[in-house]
Amino acid sequence: MKKRSAKKNNSDLRPEYDLSKLKGGIRGKYYRQARVGTNLVLIEPELTNIFPDAGSVNRALRLLADTAASVAEKGPSRSKMRNRRFRRSA
Repeated sequence: MKKRSAKKNNSDLRPEYDLSKLKGGIRGKYYRQARVGTNLVLIEPELTNIFPDAGSVNRALRLLADTAASVAEKGPSRSKMRNRRFRRSA
């Protein structure tokens, strides 16, 4: 695989951008700062119709988390309690 020459990459830029003024940059200077508040999750392509943006994903996850928390607070379900009672009396 051949690498592109620097001239080839620069030809894609508009003429008003002068790369000679951009000398001295440090690669990855803000990488850690950017990663601190980021949690990237990739969803499968068929789910993009259901969750078109980050807001819809966040709403669904909050609803799921709230539902799971409320079920956990209630304790065992009624069907499990009935089964326990039935087993004890038998």
